[in-house]
Order: sequence, then C-alpha cells, then structure tokens
Amino acid sequence: MAGVIAPVPANPSLAERVRCFLAGQVAAQSLRWRLWAPVAFGGGCAAYFAFRSEPPAWPLIVGVVLAAGLWLGARRMVLARVWTLPLMLLACFALGIAVAKLRTDAVAAPIAPALDEPTVVEGWVIDVDSPGAAGPRVVIAPVRIRGLAPEATPERLRATVRGVAPEPGQAVRLFAILNPPPAPASPGAYDFGRNAYFQSMGGVAFALGETRPAYLSPPPWTVRAAMAVNGLRYDLSNRIVARLGEQTGGVAAAMTTGHEAWLDPAQVDVMRDSGLAHILSISGLHMAVVGGFAFFLVRLLVAAWPWLALRVSGKKVAAWAGLLAVGTYLVVSGHPPPAERAAITASIAFAAILLERRAISMHALAVAAMVVLLLQPEAIVTPGFQMSFAATAALVALAEAWPVRPREISAPLPILIVQRAVAWLGIAVMASLVAGAATGPFAMQHFNRTAMYGLVANLATAPVSDFLIMPALALGALLEPLGLGGPFLWLAGRGIGMMLAIGEWTAGLPGAVKTVASAPDYVLPIAFLGVLFCCLWRGSLRWLGLPFAAAVMLWPRAPTPDLWIGDGGANAAFVERGEAVVMRPRVRQFAVDVWSRRRGVAPEERPTEGWACTRSSCAPAESGAGPLAIWWGRRAPSLEQVDALCRSAPVVSVRATVAGLPPSCDGRLVLDGTDYARGGAVELWRVGPASANRWRAIWTAEVRGDRPWSRPG
Repeated sequence: MAGVIAPVPANPSLAERVRCFLAGQVAAQSLRWRLWAPVAFGGGCAAYFAFRSEPPAWPLIVGVVLAAGLWLGARRMVLARVWTLPLMLLACFALGIAVAKLRTDAVAAPIAPALDEPTVVEGWVIDVDSPGAAGPRVVIAPVRIRGLAPEATPERLRATVRGVAPEPGQAVRLFAILNPPPAPASPGAYDFGRNAYFQSMGGVAFALGETRPAYLSPPPWTVRAAMAVNGLRYDLSNRIVARLGEQTGGVAAAMTTGHEAWLDPAQVDVMRDSGLAHILSISGLHMAVVGGFAFFLVRLLVAAWPWLALRVSGKKVAAWAGLLAVGTYLVVSGHPPPAERAAITASIAFAAILLERRAISMHALAVAAMVVLLLQPEAIVTPGFQMSFAATAALVALAEAWPVRPREISAPLPILIVQRAVAWLGIAVMASLVAGAATGPFAMQHFNRTAMYGLVANLATAPVSDFLIMPALALGALLEPLGLGGPFLWLAGRGIGMMLAIGEWTAGLPGAVKTVASAPDYVLPIAFLGVLFCCLWRGSLRWLGLPFAAAVMLWPRAPTPDLWIGDGGANAAFVERGEAVVMRPRVRQFAVDVWSRRRGVAPEERPTEGWACTRSSCAPAESGAGPLAIWWGRRAPSLEQVDALCRSAPVVSVRATVAGLPPSCDGRLVLDGTDYARGGAVELWRVGPASANRWRAIWTAEVRGDRPWSRPG
C-alpha cells in the first residue's frame, strides 16, 4: 500500500505572520477588555471638568440612558465584541460625565464673596490645618459672619490666625479679611478653588488680630463629632511631638495623624528635593504598610495558636484585622481625600481575600478605581489620584510579568540568604524604577520638578520606612493614650532620623533637582493613556504605549510668556534672559513660585538700580530697565501718577480701578482692577516688533471657565 506524503507547506507571507500575531495579541485580551471600563469612566469625569461652561444635568442623563440602552441592546442581540466593546466604553464615558455633574450639584454650598472691609467671623474650630507662609491655619465651621446672611454663610472656612493656633472644639471670634478660595496663580495652574468646592470650603480668612473666645450655641452633632475626632488626633499629635521633639516628632505626627503644624519648611524642602516628600502625606503607601502589618501580624498569631488555627481561617481573620486597621488609620489621619482613596483600594484588596479572590490583581485595582471615581469623580483631575493609580497599575503589571523561580530543595542556609537578598534587592530596584517611571509624567506636569536621585533615596529609606517607622508608629499611636507608646515611638524616632539624614544627603548632591516646564494641558491625558496601555495590555504590543507615556517629557513647550501679572495685580514678573524678574520679591511668593516653575524659568529679585519705586508703585526709571510699571496700592492713583506710569513703560498694571487715562497712555496697554476682577491672573506675549506694543493675553478666567467653583459668592 503506497503511503501518501503531505506536501511541505510554504513559508507564510509577511502579511499572514502579521495577521496571526495581531490575532494572538487580541485573543490574549479576552479577560482584560473589562479593565478599560474604569478608564472610559474616568475619561468621562475628566471631560466634564474640561468644560468651559457648566452643562445642564438632563442632557447628560439622557445620554447615559441612550448609550447604556445601545450597549445592552447589542449584548441582547449577541453581537460580536467588535460592536459591544465600543458601546460599553461609550456608556461608561457618558456615565462618568453624568456622575461628575451630579456630584457637583450634590456638594454645592455657599462661597464667600470678597468683602470690601474686614469683618467678624464667629465659629467652631473643626481642625488645625497645615501652616502657611503667613502663619498657623485652622478650619472653621462659621456660625455668624458679619455682613453675610445665614443662607450665604459658607459651611467651612480656612483661616490664617496669629499666634498659637486654637485647638479643635474651641469657639472663636476673628476680626479678619474674608475672600473666596483663591483662583489659580496663572492660567492652567492648580485650582485650589475647585478642590475647596468639593470639600465645602467656601472661603479663606486672614485674621488681623488675636483670636478671641466666642460664646455660641451648641453646634450640630456632625460638627461635634468631627471636633471630637480631630481633638483626639490633635492630642495624639501633641503627645508624639512631646515624646520626640519638634523636628522628629513633627514628621512622626504628619505620618500618623496628618497634622503638619510642626513640620519645618526647610525640612519639607529637603524631603521634596530628595524625592521623599510622598512619605509625609498619608496615602497608599501608609495604608498598605499599616494594613499589611496588621494582616501579617494577626495571621502569624493565629498560626502560632494551633487550637485556633484548626478552627478558623487565619487568612480571613487577618483580612478582617486589616480592614479594621485601615478604617482606624483613616479616622486617625483625618480622612483627607488621598487617604480615603487609599483606604478604598486597600479595603477592596482585603475584601477579595474574604471572597477567596486574588487580592493583588488588575481586576481588583479596576474595581477600586471605579468605586473611588463613583464616590469622588473630582479625584480624576488631582495629582494624588493620577499618581497613585498609575504607580499601582505599573506595580501590578510588574508582578504579573515577574518570573516565578522554582524553590531550591535542601539548599544551604547561607546560599538561601544570599539568594533571597539578591532577589529582594532586584525586586526593590525594579519596583522603584517602574513606579517612578509611571508617576514621572504627573510629577513633571503638576509639580514641575524631578528629584534626580529619588530612586536612590527611596531604595535607601524603603526598609526603614516599611519595616521600622510605620509599624512602630502604628503601635506607638495605639498605646500612647495609655502611656505605653514610649518605646515604640522612640524606635520610630530613630528611623525618622535615619530617613531625614538620607534625605539631606540626597538633596545635597549636585543637580539633585531639575525643573521642568509644564507641557500643554492636552498632553497629560495622552501620557496617562500611554501608561495605562503599557499596564493593561497583555503581550508585546504593550510597548506601543511607551512613547505616549513619555509625551510630557518629549512634547515641545509653548513659548514662555513675556509678562505675568498675578491675581488682583498685587505682583508681577517679566522674563529677561531666561529668568523671571519679580517686581515685588517675597510678596505672594507662592503664586510667583507656581508660575515660574510652570513656565520653567528661575525667579530673580528685581534689581534696585534703574527703578523708581514708592510704597505703592514701581516703574522703570531708565529706558530698557523693564517693560512693566505696576501700582499695587489699594487706593486709586491720581491722574498725574497714572501719567508717570504710562510714560515709563509700555505695559501698566493698576490694582485699583482707574476712572480716566491721560493722553500719555495712548498706545500703552493699561490693566486695572476691573480687568483683574473679571479675569484674575494674566500672561502676556509680545506680538510683532516692540515699537508696535501689541500683546496677546491669556487670562485665568478664560481657561477656568464659568463653573460653580469659579463664580463669586
């Protein structure tokens, strides 16, 4: 019987190989398409905050119903995934816009107007806030504000006080200047007013005298509860500082209770320049360490008691302990929004253990992101959310790709120790590299600074922070109210001293900090999607997201403005030879720093020579000294004073409202209080030759839009 020999198949063509490769890549995503639902939902939330005017709610809700109906109809018709997947993403995107709108309407509260005269504020001290450049700050629940009706009184105020800050629970009376939450320092910069809106912080006050006691009726139970919890937190912070001293204790208190009242500003700068500032703010790292420490400690104790280990699941008991530890730490820390997001993420991980699912997986992270955005859709535009979830997604992707080595059998103990040490070091280096690369675009865009030796500092401090400082602080804080926390706080203090020494050494290295100008606003979403594609896609095609992830670093920067005038016209700067010459050094320095870092220019003090300055104004005394004359006095200048300003510079800024202009101002750009009240801060670019004196302006109000948090009270 003759055998039949099959012909050898010809080599597949390049097109066939590409088709097979792409088909394999798509097939590998069969269980991962749903991970893009939170991404689309977050994109909808971000799109809502990108609007320049506030949309009505009903069209957004109708859009959600239509998009969801199309998606569910496609699923019911059993259409292919090529149809159902885009419809699912569209429904999630529409839902994100609608949820963000409903959240904005739900938290609406009165916003304080900018009063012409100082007023009297009476209220309850809710909490002690981090100090500012002008002094200590507290959060007040106002009861009465002279000049405002009860329905126009904000729910919360942040007040800068003189002397020692009053403690939570005290009723106080302030004679203060009242303003709405500040607008961005420059067009497109961080919007404190938006953040304050979602925290019901309706204004800021600056006390002009000492804080006096007030006699008020008992507050609502919600205010009493908040004051009681914050009072316990503040008392614990005082105990920690008394044990360890202000320098070390201030760091310990910030890491434990979130109170930053004892932090030395120079110390904070060192931590920021070394890349360790994230340790000071309570976030995902702290929740992971505290929850993980409680989990492993309880699991060890259960395993050490055979009678109990045979009757209960040690892993599930430990998960309940982890949930309790996370919840307790959330209360002790004052539940700031970053801590709330971290607690939600950690709680979902422990819930996965209770449900016998993988605690650390992309699906668990997707659920956590979806829950956080459903509760706080405004988080999508905050640096904390972007950086924490980008870093976590990158670390989970690293864990998925990390090779699992077989365990050695009967290996000598010295060899095992060396192998474990090398493996731990490799994992630590890779984790720091991956997390740093994932958060780098956001640090560059939002903070405009890169700690060049942050990897070294974090690798050196990670063992001290994770295995000594945080566990010792947790035990010390738990036992300190009983007077037994001394030994644990002492251990934490030694660890904090080591961490600060590492930070000082790292920050002192040459070129420790590099300032990077912000890219255009639309570049950051490109980078975010690039990071997520690298993390969520399974297969070698994930590296297509790498150039998009680096968009913030690679994208060309817009031309630097020639002039910047701050909100209200109180300060200004002009760019000369790559430096920002500040007209009023040390006045509203925070706004100057934010603008100069965002534009990538170094601020320099205005020289004394060549300028004619008075108590209320400053103008070039010599031709070519500068392009700007500024009047910062609250009183309007006289016609003669305006004439002198216009003769000295092509651009004139007057803080007050000017009634009329002399002939010398013809051909000059004159901005006064009316312009600043309408537009806020402004950036100016010269257009054409200097002799034409033509300028292009971008105002903060144009970029911010007409939104609930941008409207005056």
